[in-house]
Amino acid sequence: MPAARLTELREHARAVEEAYEFMLAYAAQGLRSHRESPVGMQLRAHLERSILACRRLPDALQQAVEELALEPAEVYAGFMRVLKADADRARAVMELVLAQPDIGSQLIDNLNAVIHVRSLLTDLFVIDEVVDRFSAEAAVETA
Repeated sequence: MPAARLTELREHARAVEEAYEFMLAYAAQGLRSHRESPVGMQLRAHLERSILACRRLPDALQQAVEELALEPAEVYAGFMRVLKADADRARAVMELVLAQPDIGSQLIDNLNAVIHVRSLLTDLFVIDEVVDRFSAEAAVETA
């Protein structure tokens, strides 16, 4: 079960990270509207997956921390509060962008620069490192 929780957590993180990488490439195209390119609908799909991941990330992290009994609990609880706040703020900006009838490269470039999105990405990088370390330690213990 813990492996499933870690997998779920990683999948949500990957959705946000992949959306960001896609948006970097999209922003570089110089499009006035997502309708000008076949990748426009892909942009919307990436944003939708990222928004959903932002909603699910805090609970996935909490469940993983509880199931793995990670300590000290108060440290993880503090980080979970930060992750939830960053995910909520990044999601709100992404939802605003997604609600626009036309999404041009400049708007996506600005979204990429939003500090809330960057904070969330940094949170995810930290989670990746902690999870990788925990997974490596668990592998050594079972060997």
